[in-house]
Amino acid sequence: MPDQPSHPAAAALLRLLDVMAALRHPEQGCPWDREQSFATIAPYTIEEAYEVADAIEREDFPALADELGDLLLQVVYHARLAEEQGRFDFADVARQSGDKMVRRHPHVFGEEAARSAGMHASAWEEQKRAERLHRAEKGTLAGIPRGLPALTRAEKLSRRAARVGFDWPDVHSVLAKLDEEVEELKAELDEAVPERLADEVGDLLFVLANLARKLSLDPETCLRAANRKFARRFGAVEAALAAEGRTPREATLAEMEALWQRVKRERMD
Repeated sequence: MPDQPSHPAAAALLRLLDVMAALRHPEQGCPWDREQSFATIAPYTIEEAYEVADAIEREDFPALADELGDLLLQVVYHARLAEEQGRFDFADVARQSGDKMVRRHPHVFGEEAARSAGMHASAWEEQKRAERLHRAEKGTLAGIPRGLPALTRAEKLSRRAARVGFDWPDVHSVLAKLDEEVEELKAELDEAVPERLADEVGDLLFVLANLARKLSLDPETCLRAANRKFARRFGAVEAALAAEGRTPREATLAEMEALWQRVKRERMD
């Protein structure tokens, strides 16, 4: 019998790999798990990544351990599917990830002395550029996943373009472009052609993603914070109405706006 790994993490990982193999067993496995494919599992992978981000934002570390486990399961699941098709296995995934980190950190694992954060970022991007060339991905924007959240992809597209000089010179220039896009949207309101409105709103959102980038902010993080703030304030408005025995449908817009402003003043957010 082969020696078992001494590190508890290795033993736990081997157990998880065995569990997934059992779930996918063609005869004794779970019927639902046997039916899944890369395409059907992909939405769950994305969902689990967001649940990890949510636990981090809430600083709920017991939940974070659980959500990281769910995310790891997704990696194991995809690796198992690939192994069954003879494409690669989990060991390949882990090996390639480790090799990539070593390759992208020559200042740690090599002889180079690029110790500053700036030099590290430059070396990282140079390694990524070389990897894209090796994969025959051509063009400045190559390799940016289409499945990213739209705001995140907008930020990455514009950041990549900025590296070759295609960028606004400063924040004020972005704000001027934002004003321009707002005016273009206003000009489409009278005819209200859905396709043109969608195009203008998309341009507006793209410029806002760039504004966040120029301010060294992550647009997705900004919007998530705004979502939390809205949900918190609206919940307080509902609670205030419930204390009066009413629901939002039974209140006027003016009444809800007054409560909204009161919540803003009281919470100072």
